[in-house]
Amino acid sequence: MRIAAIYDIHCNESALEAVLRDIQAEQPDLILVGGDIVPGPLPRTTLALLQQLGAKVRCIRGNGDREVVAAFDGQLFGESMPHEVREAAQWVAQQLERSHRDFLAGLPEQLTFTIDGLGDVLFCHATPRNDEEIFTQASPEERVNTIFAGVQQPVVVCGHTHMQFERAVNGIRIVNAGSVGMPYADQPGAYWALLGPEVTFKHTVYDLDDAAKRIRASGYPGAQEFVDENVLKVPTVAEALQALERLAAR
Repeated sequence: MRIAAIYDIHCNESALEAVLRDIQAEQPDLILVGGDIVPGPLPRTTLALLQQLGAKVRCIRGNGDREVVAAFDGQLFGESMPHEVREAAQWVAQQLERSHRDFLAGLPEQLTFTIDGLGDVLFCHATPRNDEEIFTQASPEERVNTIFAGVQQPVVVCGHTHMQFERAVNGIRIVNAGSVGMPYADQPGAYWALLGPEVTFKHTVYDLDDAAKRIRASGYPGAQEFVDENVLKVPTVAEALQALERLAAR
């Protein structure tokens, strides 16, 4: 078995379309969507792209998906949630039908598959413990050891921090597949991973100007900021590491 792992799409329809074309050329057995399909600027068309793939795709839930479902259900968010995150979740929830909500709500938090050359591989969104815990390639070994204590699978694939990297801890190979829709990287584009028989990091180039045009027309709150900071230009790995490690240390 070979699996294409695509994480953190964040409703960037143009990026997803391009990645799916590249995946088609690779002909994997399965596409694994690793959570945070939403929130983002084009939720309905992004969900439609994935759902039309049928049995070729399996999805797990990310914290963003969970928050949009909560917004759809009218649940109150805690004061600790940043205003822009709350606003984005509520806007996306208003764009969705009940069937979209039920699809997102029904996603499992983790899935395990046996992949040729790698063995049993655990797919989760952030960490095996929860869907919003932060760790990076720069996180202290002691903290990462604690996060992955008790994991039985030899390989874990995650996302959430939007950066491709690989590291090992206590014999476990940890792979971050990167982000399709909102990457932290040294150049724009869409980032994903192909698994089996090895791990291959992928970078897909797509039409950034077309993506920007679609996003600006979406009505998404903060659409211009999304274009400026996540499409036409993206945060570098060094910038993201500094910000994320500060958050993780809180």
